[in-house]
Amino acid sequence: MAVRKRRLLLLAVAACIVLVIRYLPGTELSGQTHLESILFGGSTDGDKPPSHENEDGADPPPSRSSKAPEKHPPLQEEINHQQQHHLLNPIHNFIPLPSPPAGATLPRIQHDFNQHESETARRTRHARLDSIRSAMVHSWTGYRSKAWLHDELAPVTGGYRTTFNGWAATLIDSLDTLWIMGLKADFEEAVAAVAAIDFDTPAHLPINVFETTIRYLGGLLGAYDVSNGQYPTLLTKAKDVGDMLYMAFDTPNHMPVTRWSKLGVGVEVAAGDSLIAELGSLSLEFTRLTQLTGDPKFYDAVQRITDCLEGQQSQTKMPGLFPHTVNARECYFGDGVTFSIGGTADSVYEYLPKQYQLLKGATEQYKTLYENAVGAIKRLILFRPMTPQNEDLLMAGTLKAYGNGRVEFQPQMQHLACFAGGMFALGAKLFRLSDDLDIARKLVRGCHWALNQTPTGIMPEMFHVIPCPEDDRQCTWDEKAWEQDMLRRNTNDETHEDKYLPELQRLRQKAERLRLPKGISAIANRGYELRPEVIESIFVLYRITGDEELRETAWSMFVAVTNHTRTEFGFSSIEDVTRNDSRKVDKMESFWMAETLKYFWLLFEEPDVVSLDDFVFNTEAHPFRL
Repeated sequence: MAVRKRRLLLLAVAACIVLVIRYLPGTELSGQTHLESILFGGSTDGDKPPSHENEDGADPPPSRSSKAPEKHPPLQEEINHQQQHHLLNPIHNFIPLPSPPAGATLPRIQHDFNQHESETARRTRHARLDSIRSAMVHSWTGYRSKAWLHDELAPVTGGYRTTFNGWAATLIDSLDTLWIMGLKADFEEAVAAVAAIDFDTPAHLPINVFETTIRYLGGLLGAYDVSNGQYPTLLTKAKDVGDMLYMAFDTPNHMPVTRWSKLGVGVEVAAGDSLIAELGSLSLEFTRLTQLTGDPKFYDAVQRITDCLEGQQSQTKMPGLFPHTVNARECYFGDGVTFSIGGTADSVYEYLPKQYQLLKGATEQYKTLYENAVGAIKRLILFRPMTPQNEDLLMAGTLKAYGNGRVEFQPQMQHLACFAGGMFALGAKLFRLSDDLDIARKLVRGCHWALNQTPTGIMPEMFHVIPCPEDDRQCTWDEKAWEQDMLRRNTNDETHEDKYLPELQRLRQKAERLRLPKGISAIANRGYELRPEVIESIFVLYRITGDEELRETAWSMFVAVTNHTRTEFGFSSIEDVTRNDSRKVDKMESFWMAETLKYFWLLFEEPDVVSLDDFVFNTEAHPFRL
């Protein structure tokens, strides 16, 4: 009841602000303002803006010599008037950026690539690089001609989508990939366009602070770092984004409003139901911004979040792990029920070793947080799945911990959790945890196994397998157990008559109808959204081990993905990886060029290009210089 009253009070205050601004002398506002539409109802794109076909009035494709068109229709004045430099909850003593001990060095991360490359191998590698660059050029050309300065290309229809506040998400997310692939003319054209973007005028509200941080702030900082600081505009605009986002931290306990509506200085408070990944995955970007600008407020902001994580890590229902949903307003994590390393939690763990690396080991806090987390992950989340060939694999499931002490494990694997192989590999080298490198290999093999089970050679977004019995260390394949699990998890696909068929016939028909290979008992989400997590872990593991078989795995993945997702204007998410003729869903998220194609490229590039000893990647694959 108290929370409801507080929300009503905040809405009342915001409404008063709108009315005062609207009727100030000399202020002319026509129609319903954007802020009014949020408070009082009316049309707004909200969080799910539509895709736009190339209808009359859409931005025309720019020529190389033309000036970039104005990107945003200006929002009403009250939005900008609320963006003030003063704060309701100012910080007077910033937490300083720590310095590493004198003479301290981090362990070497990358494999020593000194072996001779044959001429045949070199030609093959370069041919593959050419193919990857061609996919990038095709994607970028489609975006440039059909969706320039919009967030995303709609790759089937040739339209565009406004998904991340209308600040040209794909353009900024792709900058460092353009540079790394040597597409300098496209890079410089995009940098020139960035200079005109006004990050104080979102196309819709609320602002997702996490996505804005990893895509926009991370994209600008990564492009600035890989281009060796040659383009000062990138850092200037990164500072603009940082200053804008910093206002979301203007709360009583300085925890950010992760879905921020810009209602006014200090008006909003951190949510009681924040997603842990959105709260805990801002550290790399804000720290790098402090390192480059000298402004301490950015590091201070994220260090306060880390201190909250540290204080709560042992207080959750599964100590060591962070639940998907936490109370950021009170910095209390004790009520969360769901634990995994998949969506809504993944990057909070990923950033612990990476922040330690970015700070050059200046504080043990991130190492301790990581070691506590991976210990719990190994005990509670990772498991070996039962497969027909008894492969030695690992996957990551989901844990439910209820208030009555009941714990339920769900062997549901997510494509998003495939980042973990790279995380374990990096942590193994960074913290000298040699056994964890073997865990990294098994996690990568688990994701590779999954993509090999579909006719497209692409891994589904989410599926169920059967954990190996604890009393069977050999994990002997049990077909009867798979059949029973398939029946239990799929109850809506059969007719009444099917249930009376002979058992073997019923099982065969069910497996064929649902396109379930042996080992996978259910597929909760059959789609593929051009995600990078599998190739990300293969890239990191290759750079750390030098295992050439990983390159062959990566190339097979690239061929499969591009063959099944290519469209006239780019590459599209697909609806069903268990069908060779899957429908394309007209969506090309910005991470396709920011992450997926970048990791493919770097796997076949010279290993000293964006070396893991010189750069650390944020969760959107933007490389920050160490």
